[in-house]
Amino acid sequence: MSLAYDTLADYGANASSEAMQRIVTFKVDSRSFGVDVASVREIKGWQPTTPLPNAASHVLGVINLRGAIIAVYDLRRRLGLGASVISRSSVVIVVDLGERLAGLLVDAVSDIVDIQISSLRPAPEIAGEGDDILQALVVKGDEVVALLDLASVVRESATVLN
Repeated sequence: MSLAYDTLADYGANASSEAMQRIVTFKVDSRSFGVDVASVREIKGWQPTTPLPNAASHVLGVINLRGAIIAVYDLRRRLGLGASVISRSSVVIVVDLGERLAGLLVDAVSDIVDIQISSLRPAPEIAGEGDDILQALVVKGDEVVALLDLASVVRESATVLN
C-alpha cells in the first residue's frame, strides 16, 4: 500500500482556508497523533528494514525508497510505549524534513482531516527525556490528537544517520 503525496495534497483541495490546517491522523497504541499533510511524502505498507550499527533503540534501520535511503523510526518506542509489533495494518509514513526524508512506523493511518488553527492548544510541559516531541493538541470528536514536532521526533538519532 502506498499513497503518494500528490493524492494527499489533492484531498479536499476545495476546502482550503487561511484558518485551517490539514493533518494526517494515525494511531500508535490506542493513542491518536497527527502531522501536517504538507510534511507527508507518502504512506506505504511495512517493509523490512536494514539495521544500522550503533543506532538509537527507536531507529529500526533504513529502507530504499526508489533510490533514496530513508531511516525508519519506531514511533511507539520513541514515545516510550515499548517496541512495535508489526501487523497487516502497520504502515510507514514517509515525511519530508526539508533536507532529508524519514519514515515513521505507526500502527495504522486513520484519516486526513482539516482542523481550525484556532482550535490548536499548546502541549503541556511534561518532564521527560529533555525534548518536546509534541507541537500542539487538538480535540477531534471524542479524542485528543497530539500533533508531532517531526524535527524533535528524529533529532536524537540524526547524528548517527548523517
